[in-house]
Order: sequence, then C-alpha cells, then structure tokens
Amino acid sequence: MAQVEILLPKMGESVSEATIVEWLKEEGDHIEADEFIVNIATDKVDNEVPSEYEGTLVKKLFTDGDVVQVGQAFAIIETEAEVSATPVSAAPISSSIENAVTTPISEVKVEKEVLLADDYNAPKVDSNGRFYSPLVRSIAKEENIAVEELARIEGSGKEGRVTKKDIITYVENRVGSPISAPASDNGKEKVSIKTAEKAPVLTQAGDEIIEMDRMRKLIAEHMVMSKHTSPHVTSFVEADVTNIVLWRNKVKDEFLRREGEKITYTPLFIEAIVKAIKDYPLINITVDGDRIIKKKNINIGMAAALPSGNLIVPVIKNADQLSLVGLTKKVNDLANKARSNKLNPDDISGGTYTLTNVGTFGNISGTPIINQPQVAIMAVGAIIKKPVVLETPQGDVIAIRHMMILSHAYDHRVVDGALGGMFVRRVADYLEKFDINREF
Repeated sequence: MAQVEILLPKMGESVSEATIVEWLKEEGDHIEADEFIVNIATDKVDNEVPSEYEGTLVKKLFTDGDVVQVGQAFAIIETEAEVSATPVSAAPISSSIENAVTTPISEVKVEKEVLLADDYNAPKVDSNGRFYSPLVRSIAKEENIAVEELARIEGSGKEGRVTKKDIITYVENRVGSPISAPASDNGKEKVSIKTAEKAPVLTQAGDEIIEMDRMRKLIAEHMVMSKHTSPHVTSFVEADVTNIVLWRNKVKDEFLRREGEKITYTPLFIEAIVKAIKDYPLINITVDGDRIIKKKNINIGMAAALPSGNLIVPVIKNADQLSLVGLTKKVNDLANKARSNKLNPDDISGGTYTLTNVGTFGNISGTPIINQPQVAIMAVGAIIKKPVVLETPQGDVIAIRHMMILSHAYDHRVVDGALGGMFVRRVADYLEKFDINREF
C-alpha cells in the first residue's frame, strides 16, 4: 500500500489559502474516491474538499482553525490505488515547513538595528520557535512592522501562531503606528501618516451585542482594505432609461415563454457596461505596485445580497462574448446559486469590473466601495418616473420619463476624473440609445 499526500486544490486565481473549518473524516476512517473529507473557508466562500483516492485517512496534518496554502498537503491517505504522484516520506510535514521549523534562529542575519519586515530576511520562525506564514509576513511588510514588534503580537493560532485575523486586528488597533509611503525618486522623505485612535465604545443597559459571523468579518476587512488602498472618487450621471423599461415590459412574457428565464434589468445594465469597457479599456485594469495591468478578459462581478444579509460578488466570465440571452441566463444562474449558498470559488473569482444595484432597496444612488483588486465599480439606483425637459424639433416639452442615477466610483491612483466621468457617461449613452424594437 502507498501513502499519498492530499493537496489543497486551486480555488480561483485570487485565492491563495484556506482555513480548516471542520474535518468530515477522522484518522482511521475509510474514504471513497471523491468523497469529501474536510470543510474549508476562504476569504470568499466555504467549500468541501474531496479525496482524490480511495483509502484510509492515516494522518491529519492540520487541525480546525489552521490556515493551509493552496498546493500544500493537508492530509495523508493510505491507498491501494495506483498512484502517479510521489509517495510521501515518513515525515508528515512538507520539507519547506520542516526546514523552516528546524532552522536555528542564529542563522538568520540581522544587518540593521531594527529589522523591518520590508527587509525580508524577516524570519519565518522567531527565537521562540513561532512560525509566521507568508501571508502574515506580507501584511507585516506592508505595514512596516518590525520583527521585534511582530514577535509581541498575541497569536490565536496553533501553538500561538499569528493568524491573518490576529495581525489585521493588531494593525487596526495600533495607535500612532506609521504607514509610510514609498520614498520618491528625488530623495524626499517618506510621508508618515498616523492611524487615528479609535473612539471608545460604551454599552448601556438593554443594548444587544451581536457577534459578527465569519463572512461579515471578512467583508469588513475587505472594505477597510479597499478604502486604505484606493483613493475613491465618484462621478454621477442621470440616465433616461425609458426605452429599456418599455422594451422589457413588452418582451418579458415572451422571453420567459421562449427561454424559460425571467429577464431583469441587470443583464441590460451589464451589456451597456461591457460596451463602454470596449470603448474605454483602461477602466478594465488592475494595479500591481508601479505597474498597470490591462486585463484581456472582461469579467463582470454582480454584487448580490445573501439571505443572511451579507454580500457576495459572483462573476460573469467573458461577459463580452455572451448575447443578451446568455447574459440573462448567467445572471439568473449566479443569483440563484448565491441565494442557495451554492457558489463555488471559481464563481466569485477573476472579476475585472463590478456592478451593484442599490435601486433594489429603493435607493436612488449610492457611493460604492471598489472591489479590490479592481479599479472601478458602478452602482445603479432605482428607476423613477420624473418630469423631464425634452428637446424636440418643435421646441422643448415636459414629458414623464423613467430616470435612473449611475454612480461610478474609481481609483484615482490610475483613473482620473476625465476617464472616470467619460466612462459613466458612455454607459448612460448606451442605455438611453437602447433600440426599443430590437429582438432578444
């Protein structure tokens, strides 16, 4: 019989790690091929991981709450199946982790009086034998946390290990900590910004304390990170969407009969956004340090509210290659999967631009927060009938029209007001010029 490592599979391009939520099998249990053995949670969705082989679970390499990197072994199975992968060695820990744990701290060279994580050179294991994951080290680097300071952070992980949550909580509560911008090429001093001290939170008799669930904590972290990363600017345009409203009312029954799908406004909005992105491709970008990456694919995220009240953003991949019928079916499929908590990691990864519909809740407009690492997001408000002045060959007239406000928030590091404003205006133009006689 052979022993093989079960590796954490790739779960989307932006997912690099997962947390063990619950083991579904115990050591000694027999496992069928493709049978789920563990529940995991990423910063996007929860998921179950199956075994590639039939056999017996002989070793769990992690416990509940531990963080596992994509591609890292998390379990060992003994199997009689033919194994193409290299069998595991007697040691259950991967060589990279084993080397990190056994490297004497004296071998780590400290060349500066205060070693910042930016010198990295920051040890994976400190003098007390505590291991720091690549993610924790990366956050420490971004926040200029010295190694001595990193060692003082209280860890809630296994054997006192500092988790992502621990270091983020520490940074948020770090009074007076400097967040330094990179020094400019002309040698000017770095800009140091001190974090504001949090106001004390007082409770009174009768107050109800509600603990955030895991997903709400992750959303909160992501929103704070986005505002910290991108200087947000928002441009507004009011669009006359009368033609869209009249067309949808005219075709919705026939659309349902012929396609078996209800057509909402969302695919119509996405269609206009896709057209505008083709006109202004520098909206469909992301930022990597000093580099701007122009994305080839147009993948549109659509913010969806879950029954729990939390928010998730499933993604329509290659939206520019879909017809209106195709967009409608994809929108409905992802919305249904979101409501039933059946989205998989690939459904919510790879987005390049996001649409959120605040009009669903009766709001006329909103100022959305950019879904990192994207650089822009659009909110559409409620469609409201209003008296509007129209120009006609016979002169100006007042007519009742269906109006909607578009709010376009963008990252001012790379998107200036001209581009951000022209883009939202172009989306409005496509909506206003919608052909009321078109086929679907």
